[in-house]
Amino acid sequence: MKKSVKRIIIGIGILAVLSGGLIGIRKALSKNKVANVTYRVEKEIYENVIEISGTISAAQEQKLQALSAGTVLAVNVEAGDYVKKGDVILQLDDSEQVYNLAKHDYSMATTRINGSQKEIALMETQRKSLVQKIADRKVTATFDGMIADLDVAVGDSLEAKDKIGTIVNTDYLTAEVEIAETDVQKLKVGQKVNFSFPASSTDVVEGYVVGWPAIGEVTSRGATIVKAKVRIDDFPGDILPNYSFTGKIEISPTVENLVVSRYAVAYDDQKNAYVELARNGEKVNVTVQQYGRDYVKILDGLKGGEVLKQLTEPKQSGWNRNSPGGSGSNNRTGNSAGGMGAMPPMGMPPR
Repeated sequence: MKKSVKRIIIGIGILAVLSGGLIGIRKALSKNKVANVTYRVEKEIYENVIEISGTISAAQEQKLQALSAGTVLAVNVEAGDYVKKGDVILQLDDSEQVYNLAKHDYSMATTRINGSQKEIALMETQRKSLVQKIADRKVTATFDGMIADLDVAVGDSLEAKDKIGTIVNTDYLTAEVEIAETDVQKLKVGQKVNFSFPASSTDVVEGYVVGWPAIGEVTSRGATIVKAKVRIDDFPGDILPNYSFTGKIEISPTVENLVVSRYAVAYDDQKNAYVELARNGEKVNVTVQQYGRDYVKILDGLKGGEVLKQLTEPKQSGWNRNSPGGSGSNNRTGNSAGGMGAMPPMGMPPR
């Protein structure tokens, strides 16, 4: 019996020694694990935008075309010329129309002597039609602008509605863009629009929202959209009407956050937050704000890109309402994304 008791006591002692050793080894490994884990302070760009695309147009555009058939007698401008509203671009042969008006005026003069008032009134109406036929033998500018292209020459024979060129007014550029019905409520007149043109050497061209109609449209895809009008007042010379673009309507200003895992942050006895730089162990005081369950925003003390030591273990550093800078939320805080803007990523893995 005495030998059995002695063996049991010795066994218990051995187990106690082994348990203590295992606990010590586990603590040492845990400390070593914490010391070897690092986190990088990341810059996170948060855009609250509506993405758009389309084709830019001139402020005004006039398709030059013959209003009636005939032979071209005169072409008064060339491509690249600037014209004023009412300037005659092209003149068709109008000898027949002029003759018909003169003959009608002679008949009217005779009718005024012997005819009735009803006959005179009818002939005056007919005269207006003859005058319009003479006007239709000319192609005129309907606004001040530039001849963008012109393809006609004296002697050409034209048919009614033959296209001969284009006048554009490029005092500003404009476009209609499709906005999803769920994003229309976020639009405001004057909102900033950033345009990108593949054909331009300028990275970003600024414009703004002009307005949108009070009615939606259903596309061929079955989606309900509203066509908003956007405009560019100042644009580089290498952007021309009908160039394609992509862009972003800015619902709210872009926000840049510095984000890091909360396990890279520790607190001193005064509840002041601090971090340690991995390269030299330097302690840096920081101001932080909770950013979801596993991350914090660095409000002050760092610039971004720093690699930090892990100072607390996930299982030993629960985040609750009593933690400095915490609010108890399990989700990231901050503005929610609008339109088609991207939500902030869910965080970075330990490095």
